[in-house]
Amino acid sequence: MEDIDYRLAFDLAPVGLALSRQRTIVDCNQALCEIFGASRERLVGQSFLILYPSVGEYERTGARIAHSLGRNGTYADDRVMKRVDGRCKGEPFWCHVTGRALHPEAPHEAGIWSFEDLSPRRAVKAGLTGREREVAAFLMDGLTSKQIGRQLGISHRTVEIYRARLMRKYQAHSTPDLVHRLIAGG
Repeated sequence: MEDIDYRLAFDLAPVGLALSRQRTIVDCNQALCEIFGASRERLVGQSFLILYPSVGEYERTGARIAHSLGRNGTYADDRVMKRVDGRCKGEPFWCHVTGRALHPEAPHEAGIWSFEDLSPRRAVKAGLTGREREVAAFLMDGLTSKQIGRQLGISHRTVEIYRARLMRKYQAHSTPDLVHRLIAGG
């Protein structure tokens, strides 16, 4: 039996893959480059901040990731990321991100991350704030206002304010209607 070329498997994986140290991209595959519209040379050595729509979302997500990775070594969510270069530079898009810490006791020390572009199935509505995008992601996961508040470190009443704003922006009549419209992208 022939040995598997793991480097080739990494490079040709059908999802975006990145290896990280201290939230910096150490290596990535071609699919990740295609998702974010950037060359490998542009991404390797960069902070993951380059892939986020705002510094606040990068920092808040990092805090949530550290907590989850420290607990069980894995993390997954749907979040809004942004294209880095090319004709779509700066364009926000929904992305499913899954990661594993190589050392759960030091969650950001080293990890492996997969990225799946959800934009063919879910568009980002223009005009959402970073916090609205975060609340929307948790609503799509089926969390309650209290659960979202705990995840984001804000009160459930503040979450309800953001949910009400989302409902107005998406012209939704109920939370299930809002979730349906968020998933449908429109």
